[in-house]
Amino acid sequence: MNSYKSNGYMLVKGLYSTEELNKIKLLVNAFHTKWKANNRELYKSRAINSSGITNSEYLTAQQNEALFSLIADNKLIKRVKKAISEPLFLNTQLFFNPVNVTQKNYWHRDMQYHLNVQEQQAALNGPDVVHCRLAFEDEPGIELVPHSHKNWDTPEELNVRFAKNNKLPSDNLTTGKVIKLNAGDLLLFSANMIHRGLYGKNRLALDIIFCENAPQLTAFINAANTPSSAIANKTDNPLVFFNPL
Repeated sequence: MNSYKSNGYMLVKGLYSTEELNKIKLLVNAFHTKWKANNRELYKSRAINSSGITNSEYLTAQQNEALFSLIADNKLIKRVKKAISEPLFLNTQLFFNPVNVTQKNYWHRDMQYHLNVQEQQAALNGPDVVHCRLAFEDEPGIELVPHSHKNWDTPEELNVRFAKNNKLPSDNLTTGKVIKLNAGDLLLFSANMIHRGLYGKNRLALDIIFCENAPQLTAFINAANTPSSAIANKTDNPLVFFNPL
């Protein structure tokens, strides 16, 4: 049974070895160090993630090539195809703890930041966006609401997500399920589902995001984040890159 299709998420334990992780971590830490220096105020005040790691000015050409190789690697794409039959690379994000230890996490669906409530509900029957979260450290992980990639919010979920009726987006949900992550684990989950990151420990995780080939999603692909055709063709699955430069 395809657990992703039914539940909206799929956990692959220990997919990446310590050796593989260490190689990727070197690259990610190089980006993170420079990003923090250039975004000091944002980082100190509220940031919990950064994005657009590929083709970043913070990475060398060699590091970027290694990152594209990871994104299109057979090991990853084989799992992604359980969620999306013809995936396209959308973006990358790096998740970390907020500097302020009292900062609250928040339940959300990714699409709530660009769609109104009616559009959000309709989008549950539309094309999917999949986060592939690779954990570099043992961490609290993520909390999500199983099946919410296809099911609309219950009254409780809606009140919490939109901070209505004396509820807050950081309140606990009775429907929430915690997915703890250890270093080397890969969690695939739908961006459409209700979820929240869990802060704590030495949280550092790379999200590689893929989408279906639908115009309302490919519109969000930034050509600056995609590889040249020459670089794409060196990878295992060049077709995951939409219109490589």
